Amino acid sequence: MTTYLLTVVLLLAVAPLLTSFIKALKMVLLFKRPVSLLQGYRNSAKLLHKETVLSEEAGAMTRTAPFLVLSPLLLVLFLLPPAAQGAFYVNFADAFTLTGLISLSTFFLMLLGLDGASAFGGMGSSREAFISALVEPAMVLTVFSVSMMAGDLGIAQAGVNLAQHFPQTHTASFLFAAISFFILLIAENGRIPVDNPETHLELTMVHEAMILDIGGVFLAIVETAASVKFVIFAALFASLFMPFGLQLGTFAALGVFLLKLFAVAAAVALVEVNTAKLRLFKVPNLLGIAIVFAFLSLITFYVLGA
Repeated sequence: MTTYLLTVVLLLAVAPLLTSFIKALKMVLLFKRPVSLLQGYRNSAKLLHKETVLSEEAGAMTRTAPFLVLSPLLLVLFLLPPAAQGAFYVNFADAFTLTGLISLSTFFLMLLGLDGASAFGGMGSSREAFISALVEPAMVLTVFSVSMMAGDLGIAQAGVNLAQHFPQTHTASFLFAAISFFILLIAENGRIPVDNPETHLELTMVHEAMILDIGGVFLAIVETAASVKFVIFAALFASLFMPFGLQLGTFAALGVFLLKLFAVAAAVALVEVNTAKLRLFKVPNLLGIAIVFAFLSLITFYVLGA
């Protein structure tokens, strides 16, 4: 139980660090002076000390939605696969449970954008709904496919099984699922080429449009939720598609787990530096590729056994 709680605290603590690491690595690759790796913590501390100013049109939803956005994601942290062998884990969470909780957080974020009654908020919410409608079925298919290869529908037990007995006979299905999940990781977290988290250009923003009308503590909570969502997807990718290091000692396994998280963050930074942002109506093409790879993973596993 101690390792279980330590992993949750570690993921919460490292979440702002990962987003700052992506920014810093992108700036290094673009031959710019990198931001500090502690910038995420500084931004949160600065927002917590600022006054919270809300729109005159904002209702009760704007005041409660930031907490409702963060709460399901905090619950997901307790349902992730273990980072060390012998650690406690919750095994009843399957693909539908995780996808449902993440979608619930996105739903409240869309309500937050709509409640301010601004044009930008409504536009961002509609775009987010458009993207989420394509991401969610692909995520269910991908996680379900990996769970079947691992021999257990529970996400946590699937991660343990993959670490103990990697399905070498199903390598093709495994690679298809990994490609699909990485595309979903980029899309669900609003990274380039789906969205640019660092822009406020009204024609392109999705996530930023929904939070333009909030500030102070509320903005700090929503930004924390965004970093927690990224660390959830990075942890899922590390546990399901990089299943090694679990058999080491507790602290060594946690160290390897952290390295895997930073490796995922580095891969995201490399994709962002080498890719241009897609037009909004080109995004379904990318997410369609994720759905196709998810289906290919299932078909290859069931029909060909590869």
